[in-house]
This record gives sequence, C-alpha cells and structure tokens, in this order.
Amino acid sequence: MAAWRPLPRPGSAAPADIESGVQAISAATRRTLIGLPFVWLAVFFLLPLGIITAISLTESADTIPPFRPLLSTGAHGVEWHGTLANYADLAQGCLRVYVSSLANAGLATLLCLMLGFPMALAIARAPGMWRHFLLFLVMLPFWTSFLIRVYAWIALLQPSGLINRVLLATGLIEAPLPLLYNEFSVALGLVYSYLPFMILPLYGSLSRLDPSLVEASADLGARPWRVLWQVIVPLTQPGIAAGALLVFIPAVGEFVIPDLLGGPNTLMVGRLLWQEFFDNVDWPAASAMAVALVALLTLPLVVAPRLLNRETAP
Repeated sequence: MAAWRPLPRPGSAAPADIESGVQAISAATRRTLIGLPFVWLAVFFLLPLGIITAISLTESADTIPPFRPLLSTGAHGVEWHGTLANYADLAQGCLRVYVSSLANAGLATLLCLMLGFPMALAIARAPGMWRHFLLFLVMLPFWTSFLIRVYAWIALLQPSGLINRVLLATGLIEAPLPLLYNEFSVALGLVYSYLPFMILPLYGSLSRLDPSLVEASADLGARPWRVLWQVIVPLTQPGIAAGALLVFIPAVGEFVIPDLLGGPNTLMVGRLLWQEFFDNVDWPAASAMAVALVALLTLPLVVAPRLLNRETAP
C-alpha cells in the first residue's frame, strides 16, 4: 500500500516546487554576489584605466582638457588621431626614473621583511593579552593621518631636529648629519610607512604554523637558525609573498614620501607623474607613464603566485 502524503492546500505549492524555487533563488543570489565585485572592478578600475589609456594615445594641446580628441569627424568621416609618441618618449627619457623607483621600492621591501619577520614571530609567540597589545601597537599608526606622520619625520630628521640635537648633546657628532632630503630619508619613510603591511601578513602565516613541527625539528637536533631557515621560512612563504606585494607595489608609485622627504635628485614615478599632470599640464605623457606603471606592477602579481605554487607543489 502506498504511503499516505498530505495533499497540498489550495493555492499552496508542492514541497518539490518550493525546493526548486529556493534553489533557483539561491543560484540567482550566488550569481549576484559573485558578479558584484566584477561590476565594482569594471566601473572603478577598468573604466578609468581605459580612459587613461585613451588619453595616453593622444597629443598634448593648449585646450581644456589639454589634449586633442582621439577621434574626430571630418570630410573623410571618422578620423583617428592616436599616436605612440608618448610611449616612445617614455622609453627614452623616463627609464632612469622607473629604475630608481624599483630600486627604492625593492630596498624598502627587503628592509621591511628583515624587520617585520622577527617582529611578527615575536607577536605570534606572545601570550594572549600581550599578543593583542602588540597587534594594537602595529595598527596604531593607522589612527593618524599619513601626511602628518611623514611631516613628523621632517621635524625629527632636519639639522635642528631631535635626532641631531641628541647626537650633538651626547658628543657623538660635531656637526648635524644630513639626514633629510636624500635617499636615506626616502628609504626610512618608506620602511616606516609600509612596515605594518609586512608584519600583518607574516603574523597571519606564523600564527597558523603548527608548533609541533618546530618542536620536532628541535628534538631531532636542529639548531635554531636551521629550524628558522628550513622549517619556519618555507612554511610562511605565502605570508612573505603577500607582505612583499603589499609593500612593493604601493612603494613604487609613492608620491608623498619622495616629495616631502626626498631631495631634488630623488626621482620616483609618483613624483614625476604629479609634475607632468599639474606642473607641465601634459596629460598624455602622464597617462602614458601611468599605464606603463600599471603594466609594470602587474608582473609581480602574475609571477608571484606561480612561483609560490611551484615551491609548494609536491
């Protein structure tokens, strides 16, 4: 005898219909939630990048906006006025600026890694309350304006600043040291500003590290430095890669630090972009620099995951 099932009330849907409807709604919701980030990316990144790319193909002009239209209609129909002259000039005149920016960003990334790794390791091994307090100290600089923090370094590094006054008072130096408006002050400002972006990803990897692996290595007779290089560092490669990208990419295009702490010979892409846009009012040349910078910074985003997957592959 067939099992008895209650008949659906008039106007009500069967359980199978309700389940299929819920699944359809869930699928639509999933597609919407997945699609929203792509819409945001297209509107706020791809569209502006397309506009900048189009401007980079135009010629500078004494008009508002200060460039010739890329397309125009004339007697022969739609005419194309695009040119690659801005990119040719970029390859000839700005190569040294890009090399300098990459060198400064690379040095800052290396110094942040050397300073951030032991700090992140100490935070990961600290007791509960101390761990929260140390993380609070790492994130505390974000509570103040970035510009104010950079200006504070001017007060510290200038010839009459606190550092030189302390060194003069203790007799360690006889004349103020040139600590400001040079490569040293730029590197110091970059490391100070971006060090938290290295510490936090490293802390995330180190806090998930299985302590039994470190204990087993020590029990097998491995010295602390060998445990660090052969156990801890390989297992924290994702955090190292994430921290390096978070420091290197924004440091290459940094504008505020080289403009305030750097001297006249300190050239970085961000500073040159500002000069081309606002001082020289050459939007096409500045747009070409921006497009080249985006293309250059895309390389580490593509290469780093592949290298990481190759290292972690069995």
